[in-house]
Amino acid sequence: MKSMAQLEYHYGLKVRIYPSDYQKQIIKVNSDASRFIYNEMVAIGKELWQLNRIKLSIDTVQDRIQQLKLRQNAKQMSNHFQFLEDKRIDSLAKANAIQNYHKAWNAFRKVHEAGVPKFHRKSYAWRYQTNCQYPKQKTARLDNGTVCFEDRKHIVVPKLGRLRIKGAQQRLLDRQGETRIGTVTISKDAADRFFLSLQLGSDTPFVSKLSRTNRQIGIDLNTENFLTTSDGRTIANPRYYRTIKGKLAKAQRTLSRRQRRAKKEQRSLRESKNYQKQRLLVAKIHARVFDRRHDFLQRTSTALIKNQDLVVAEELRSKNLLKNHALAMSISDVGWRSFLGMLSYKADLYDRQFITVSPKNTTQTCHDCGFVMGSDGTEKLTLADREWVCPKCHVHHIRDYNAALNILEKGLQKQQKA
Repeated sequence: MKSMAQLEYHYGLKVRIYPSDYQKQIIKVNSDASRFIYNEMVAIGKELWQLNRIKLSIDTVQDRIQQLKLRQNAKQMSNHFQFLEDKRIDSLAKANAIQNYHKAWNAFRKVHEAGVPKFHRKSYAWRYQTNCQYPKQKTARLDNGTVCFEDRKHIVVPKLGRLRIKGAQQRLLDRQGETRIGTVTISKDAADRFFLSLQLGSDTPFVSKLSRTNRQIGIDLNTENFLTTSDGRTIANPRYYRTIKGKLAKAQRTLSRRQRRAKKEQRSLRESKNYQKQRLLVAKIHARVFDRRHDFLQRTSTALIKNQDLVVAEELRSKNLLKNHALAMSISDVGWRSFLGMLSYKADLYDRQFITVSPKNTTQTCHDCGFVMGSDGTEKLTLADREWVCPKCHVHHIRDYNAALNILEKGLQKQQKA
């Protein structure tokens, strides 16, 4: 049986789950255990670093180093902390917590901006990972592992047992041939919704290949409208956060008042029922904004990828753009970084091509004659200039449409060089 890394195609599936009260307790116990083990690994790493700085071969120091190194595996850590021997805790959840710590270090070594592993704080969101195993099985399928689908509405997970689910795709369950389930993540968000995320692998594609359309498109992302394409189409910016901002602000003010009252009366926030009710209401408003934006981005990105052979976009750095406080809220509301990520993985999924180009002068350049605004003593265009006339060839331009044409041209040049 092939491992996940040996399988050619990979696919992610996220479903909503509805656990019982007892199953919620198990999820909480496993989430707390995973967080504790990860934090213990971070603490051991910090202490080892400090001890290794001591160049003297002191026996007590060397003994402590050996003790800490021995504790860096799930079995030894469970022996050291007896509460980790709880029968409700999944052994693979412990192993995944340690593995995630090592992955965090690998990410730091590759990209220093990721930062070194830090302590995970306790929050209202829960999360832990397990794996699907196939004992005594010759072929991996979706219905014969330790994590398996009973039908479209039920799944079995170790320690949790049978769970009711929503969102499973019948086409995946009807697949013929080997389909392996890899890492399985059980999570709860701040709005008290539970989810199950599965990593699937197979040697056959998860989606059917699409026929060629012989069309290319460039897209200009902006805050005035969500995007403008090189063929003249415009998609309006839905501004989901702005439409609900007033209601959210009112709910947050009520939450703040209840927090101050609980602290004044020296009551724990976790035991204050009115505070928890309002916290849940605020979390649900945030979740509603996220879900609506996520659905909009998914639909838009899928339509673009399916209908074009080549999609070209600007390589935007949201982290840098958010430094502009006048536009920070508008930039966060549109979700550009998430949208570009969706275009990237969907292009691989549907066998399309997605290219990002440098945004330099895409707005300031005349597509007809190549004149760049700001040169020859001319003033650069500002965000308020939605239409302009080229001072050299006197062609009238709609700002976003002209930028989309320049982006497409840059993409085609980059494609030819590759």
